[in-house]
Amino acid sequence: MDIQDQLKNLFPDHVPTESEENHSEASKIWMQDAPIICKYEKRKGKPITILEGYTGANEDFKALAKDIKTTLSVGGSFKNDKIIIQGDYRDKIMKMLQDKGFNVKRVGG
Repeated sequence: MDIQDQLKNLFPDHVPTESEENHSEASKIWMQDAPIICKYEKRKGKPITILEGYTGANEDFKALAKDIKTTLSVGGSFKNDKIIIQGDYRDKIMKMLQDKGFNVKRVGG
């Protein structure tokens, strides 16, 4: 029995509104006005993509990092308020973030 069924048992007369029914995973992440910076660097001769500039909660940014890593099937980490993805995936990451509703700015080459 999931939480929705338990709530229906506790409050049988409650009628959910549209906003309560249409919560998606993307709507749980805080959206910001300032763009997320997507840049490319080489460290120890290997390419990496860095995302920085998110002003929301660290847990939201970590969840976003995990989503990006699993979608692209690449390694990466979250350190010092930056998402570091192994490889040059700027175009794919920018498209993915724009589809989620983020404003993304490309920096460098």
